Amino acid sequence: MRGVTLRVGLIGFGAIGRAVAERLARGEAGEARVCGVLVRHPERIDPAQRKQHGDVFFADAADFLRTKPDWVVEAAGHAALRQWGPAVVAGGANLMALSAGALADDGFRDQLERGARQAGRRVLVPSGGMGALDLLSSAALDRLDAVRLVTRKPPRALLPPDEAAAVVASGRARLLFDGTAREAAPIFPENLNICSALALAGIGLDRTRVTVYADPRVTRNTHRISARGATGSYQLILRHIPSENPKTGRVVALSVVKALRNLTSSFVVGG
Repeated sequence: MRGVTLRVGLIGFGAIGRAVAERLARGEAGEARVCGVLVRHPERIDPAQRKQHGDVFFADAADFLRTKPDWVVEAAGHAALRQWGPAVVAGGANLMALSAGALADDGFRDQLERGARQAGRRVLVPSGGMGALDLLSSAALDRLDAVRLVTRKPPRALLPPDEAAAVVASGRARLLFDGTAREAAPIFPENLNICSALALAGIGLDRTRVTVYADPRVTRNTHRISARGATGSYQLILRHIPSENPKTGRVVALSVVKALRNLTSSFVVGG
């Protein structure tokens, strides 16, 4: 793959988008560079960021796609994925979708997949903050009987300030949700994209069980995954250090960088 530079577009320039852009600029994704960033207000981009990355910020999607990205990383939320995902693949780019919760909508997911297939492009959901996708997608090729995700986050990551303060004052965890991954996705659009990714990799949105607590006793975004099936039984506990956005772990941006690096690498471990 030497000599091939992957042109990367970003949708969104929040905590994840900025971290990805900075690491690509340092060469941490191998031969991958940012060619364009789609944002609502380019004029609000910090001058230091503009100096570092160049004149790559666009408010118009057509101008953004004219930069000819090979891959576009969506890091701007469910609405952005719904609005721009189909246009990205139709415009000739592959799509890396972080807002996997939007894919809990079967109609939208089918539309996106159909559009990618017709355009000869790919849609990839990176691991993000979920460390069990490879294992579950492999086990699902045989038989999975049950998958459960229990998430505990500091109250301020899940609740408005006044409610979060009340939970902290109580000293006790508050149960916010117990149901299926399909039901959880629209309720927690910024917090639980991982539950949709987990479900799509495993036994589906209606069979994957999700429980969510706002817990003042935790300082890290904590996820306990349990699964059982024909290949064995599994338990995994993740305790993510939050990024500057308390709803998102620091590792999410790194998972994007790693996925991009894999695309240009001649040697890949844990694809």
